[in-house]
Amino acid sequence: MTSAPQMHNDLYNQLKEVIAEKKNVRNPLIEILRVAQDIFGYLPIEVQEFIANEMNIPASHIYGVVTFYNFFSMTPRGKYNLNVCIGTACFVKGAPRLIQMLSDELGIQMGETTKDGLFTMTAVRCVGACSLAPVFVIGEDTFGRIDSKDKVAEIIKRYQ
Repeated sequence: MTSAPQMHNDLYNQLKEVIAEKKNVRNPLIEILRVAQDIFGYLPIEVQEFIANEMNIPASHIYGVVTFYNFFSMTPRGKYNLNVCIGTACFVKGAPRLIQMLSDELGIQMGETTKDGLFTMTAVRCVGACSLAPVFVIGEDTFGRIDSKDKVAEIIKRYQ
């Protein structure tokens, strides 16, 4: 069995290989951060500092990029990212009520991750499914016309 520190070192070694492979391409930082987030699940300060040292750029620059783009996260995310559409059509057709039903079912608020680490709930501006409003997306699966707590519970159970 691999010990936690060894697994930790393996992740950093994997990231080091990615940086070595990509650091001489034009504007590699976003891609390196994306892969780092895939490797670690999120981008804690330690990972940002590691990237900064390996690329010989200020850690403050890495931090600025990570905090600018909402795709990046500095806190652990759940196995499933649950994106709730809050675009105009979804908002008018009940997105606030949908968010409340999801919050009640999952026991979290927007931007939080469930204690079991399965779900992180985030808001997005549009998922391009206005005719199904209100809508939320888990992975590649889109769920629309959600109007009851029973529907929400049924959908969430599929992923547990």
